[in-house]
Amino acid sequence: MRALTCGDAAVLFEVETLDEAVALAAAVRAAELPVVVDVVPAARTVLVVTDPGADLGALRHTVSELPVAEAAVTADADPVEIHVVYDGPDLDEVASLTGLGVDEVVAAHTATPWRVAFAGFAPGFPYLVGGDPRLQVPRRDEPRTSVPAGSVGLAGQFSGIYPRATPGGWQLLGRTAATLWDTDRHPPALLAPGDRVRFVRVDR
Repeated sequence: MRALTCGDAAVLFEVETLDEAVALAAAVRAAELPVVVDVVPAARTVLVVTDPGADLGALRHTVSELPVAEAAVTADADPVEIHVVYDGPDLDEVASLTGLGVDEVVAAHTATPWRVAFAGFAPGFPYLVGGDPRLQVPRRDEPRTSVPAGSVGLAGQFSGIYPRATPGGWQLLGRTAATLWDTDRHPPALLAPGDRVRFVRVDR
């Protein structure tokens, strides 16, 4: 693990895998360090933000000594249910890529709770991991210039939900009416790193 000072109130910890980043973020949160005000995981990094004036050298040492391998991501909270109409334009393509039938793709996507590993790309966009490994498919060869808000897709090991209309290259399975990002809500993001998510098939 590599630690890089970011300004005067944060340290960026670089790790080698997504699983390590998720575990490290969970360990830092579980430690409830008094100087830490935010923990921001990404695919291979965890940014730990502190109160101004905190001893960043001490923080680097403390975090490096945390029992990361033992840090369990909490599973006590009920999953957030996301209702999805599975009529996406790439559903047949995903079935072809995986060798599954369309109904089997939907069943695989809804059978197991996913977990938010980190957020990014657009405000409120969750990168979800932990689903059925049979659903790992590549991004589209040609990204769309506009993907509708609420679109639910797959890319690599991730599932994700577009919080607003943006360009994108994920394989689209369906759509949800859930509001992923609302600046009038506290917090604005419906889903935060560590949250569990269960997709539920609906007709409309």
